[in-house]
Amino acid sequence: MKSIMQDYEAEPWCFECGSPYNLQEHHCIEGRGRRKLSEKYGLKILLCGMGGCHDKGHRQNPELLKKWQRLAEQAFLDYYDATIEDFRAIFGINFL
Repeated sequence: MKSIMQDYEAEPWCFECGSPYNLQEHHCIEGRGRRKLSEKYGLKILLCGMGGCHDKGHRQNPELLKKWQRLAEQAFLDYYDATIEDFRAIFGINFL
């Protein structure tokens, strides 16, 4: 599914810093099968790679990763007109 968080065609740049270079798709909710669920529900963004925002979020800045997870959960709630309980039932976790 296409991202419900970022329109890649209209916004072809890093979700975090705005760079248009070396973009990688980031699945905002990961672990224990959640990456596939992120794909299914469109919870993904573009991030610059090779030492950029993608690497920083995964390896150097857990708060940045949490920010993207909270934004993804909120996007899910808004897009699917869902509740936190709905999100938790699907992903087994919540961030809000």
